[in-house]
Amino acid sequence: MTFRSAALVAAPLALCSTLAGAADLGSFRTLRSPITAQAETYVVTVTANGQFMPRFPGSDKLTGLAYPSLNVRRASEPPRFAAPDDGFSISLYDEIPELRFGPVVRVQGGRYYSDDRRLVGLRKINWSVEPGFFVEYFPVSFIRARAELRYALNGAEGLVGNAGIDFIAPIDRLTLSIGPRIGFGDANYVRRYFGVTPAEAAANVVIPAAYRPGADVTGVGVLAAASYQWNDTWGTTVYGGYNRLIGDAGRSPITRLIGSRDQWTFGASISYSFNWTR
Repeated sequence: MTFRSAALVAAPLALCSTLAGAADLGSFRTLRSPITAQAETYVVTVTANGQFMPRFPGSDKLTGLAYPSLNVRRASEPPRFAAPDDGFSISLYDEIPELRFGPVVRVQGGRYYSDDRRLVGLRKINWSVEPGFFVEYFPVSFIRARAELRYALNGAEGLVGNAGIDFIAPIDRLTLSIGPRIGFGDANYVRRYFGVTPAEAAANVVIPAAYRPGADVTGVGVLAAASYQWNDTWGTTVYGGYNRLIGDAGRSPITRLIGSRDQWTFGASISYSFNWTR
């Protein structure tokens, strides 16, 4: 397991919101603000994040990432629940507490020979930026459903998305959440990360034959998180996730012979919040 700081690879994580505080017991939908609301006052939250994640999609090795993130909201508005694996998003519609939607973006790390020597002969994949659209909905106050549909550019080309449900349990200053996850991609996206051309199979010493996957559900898993608001300004979050590659992604020789179908993620963050008045 290695640890490296990579701003581009870390961007999808830096764009993910942390669980910003403990929720009020009377409302699971939004988290309790530790700072008193004032007119024209904003709450600025600066977060230091660290995460261990697969070196590339399908890898059996982890790499470490360190990155900062920033969140700004009006002090009159309570912070919303956010899972650690959410993409960076901006609400275009949030007129009712139960529903919001808008643009979202992530950055997916690439795949390089330095990640695993067994990749020699396979194509190098540069990092990708994935702009798209998100929607989230609270059918009841303690359950959040969220889905993202994005289009990958640069390293990969194609549609990719994910969806999940979070069950939220606030206990005083502690907020717990857990829920299932599912990921999917179109044929172009899946072939980029999990396909093998005849030329690549001939050049690689591990993979014996070409493999041409199609559009499919790529993985299913679960994510759990715990956030604790220590005082009015400091908060911490720890989380862990598991994703099982399935379908054509799970059957890929890259996954079976070089990497693993089991994909693990672990992370932690510490946040500092303060008031800023215009």
